[in-house]
Amino acid sequence: MELLTDPAAWIGLVTLVLLEIVLGIDNLIFIAILAEKLPPHQRDKARVIGLSLALIMRLALLSIVSWLVTLTTPLFTVFGQGFSGRDLILLLGGLFLLFKATSELHERLEGVTHTPGASGVYASFGLVVAQIVVLDAVFSLDAVITAVGMVKDLPVMMAAVVISIAIMLWASKPLTRFVNAHPTVVVLCLSFLLMIGLSLVAEGLGFHLPKGYLYGAIGFSVMIEAFNQWARRNAVRHEARRPLRDRTAESVMRLLGGRARGDAPPPDLDPQAALATPAFAVAERNMVSGVLSLAQRNVRSIMTLRSDVSWVDLDDAPEAIRTQLLATPHGLFPVCRGSLDKVLGVARAKDLLGDLMLHGRIDASGGLRPAVYVPESTSVIRLIDILRGARGQLALVNDEHGILKGVVTPIDVLEAIAGEFPDEDETLEIEAIGTDAWTVAGTADVRLLEQALQTHGLVSDEDGYTSVAGLLLHHFEHLPAVGESLLRDGFEFSVTDADAQRIKRISVRRTGATG
Repeated sequence: MELLTDPAAWIGLVTLVLLEIVLGIDNLIFIAILAEKLPPHQRDKARVIGLSLALIMRLALLSIVSWLVTLTTPLFTVFGQGFSGRDLILLLGGLFLLFKATSELHERLEGVTHTPGASGVYASFGLVVAQIVVLDAVFSLDAVITAVGMVKDLPVMMAAVVISIAIMLWASKPLTRFVNAHPTVVVLCLSFLLMIGLSLVAEGLGFHLPKGYLYGAIGFSVMIEAFNQWARRNAVRHEARRPLRDRTAESVMRLLGGRARGDAPPPDLDPQAALATPAFAVAERNMVSGVLSLAQRNVRSIMTLRSDVSWVDLDDAPEAIRTQLLATPHGLFPVCRGSLDKVLGVARAKDLLGDLMLHGRIDASGGLRPAVYVPESTSVIRLIDILRGARGQLALVNDEHGILKGVVTPIDVLEAIAGEFPDEDETLEIEAIGTDAWTVAGTADVRLLEQALQTHGLVSDEDGYTSVAGLLLHHFEHLPAVGESLLRDGFEFSVTDADAQRIKRISVRRTGATG
């Protein structure tokens, strides 16, 4: 009755049960390894027999060790300190726990794993059970010594051992999975073993440490670990809310040797080492990054703007149209009458030239293909299906009000993946002019600029801009004048050419500073 009403006994019982379960995990694992050598129908039987033998072994050792620690008569004296049988048992047991916990911590922190060897030949049941008996004798030592170090009452020790073995018999498989999935729990319990081993060594040397200090330290550590596991579960839940595509894209980019969006660059990384570290070339990583970002991008981010669209006006003189077709390297043209907002259809340059040569004019009633329209909010992935059905034809991009904003072709999709492919009448929108300097058109795709600069800090999902000019306008909140500059993600963006309506050209220089 005294034990049943003693709070310290209950605290010791609960703590000891938890420690005995964790200490029995290794026993469970090795029993499972030995059981794998048996035919499948005998494995559960071997596991039950092994744990039952472990229970008997631990109870017997508890009785012996508990009797030995009552031998308080000094056997010899060293430097004035008398040592009894109890002191020797506590001292040797404490040293054993210190060695056991230190070696186990070393293996777990170094990543050493124990895996069974594969074999197609089954062992005999008796041989496996004999090996389990030997293992039980070895693995019971730390559990018994821990029990002696934790509590002073033999009934509490035996109750803890019986309860822990019963729990392991009932939940051996899920228990093993839980401990393997939460390595910090094992590390924490091994740290408890270090404390208990130190307490036993101190007791063996004549220094009494109150058990309340141990219980307090263990209880506080368990509370912190519970908060840690709670935080990890919340982090996993938060990560699970992110789209699988985003998580896969970041994993692939890390595999390729690049940084995921939002990752900070490694501190003090030597440039030569940084170039030698990735297993994939920069161009390969850029193309993979371009593919993985397609689903996040819409047509507006890759289209050719209305101001840069080459189109044929049927109101122009035939000779002017012919001169325009011969001077422009494009193969497809929107055909309009008077304005780009009045599209009659789409035609190939060679068909238009053929009409001019044969008939002296372009026949709008029969030789034009129907125009394909897509909203500017259409995803690039969806656009690919539309262009595939259009059989090489360009698509016209409209906004929500039906106003034509630009055109998009399969080449635009390819450029979003692999970079620029300028026509004969075009110049590169992003051009390197030095080791750490670039000149960039205001209309340049900001994602392509990210790839050119090898950075990931220019685009966020919340921002609505798609061009470098849009990036500057977003931050300045006004049309910047020539000479105004912005520090962003270690780069300086300076406006070098602008008019009253738009930013035409920007110089970019790597500074290493953040702003």
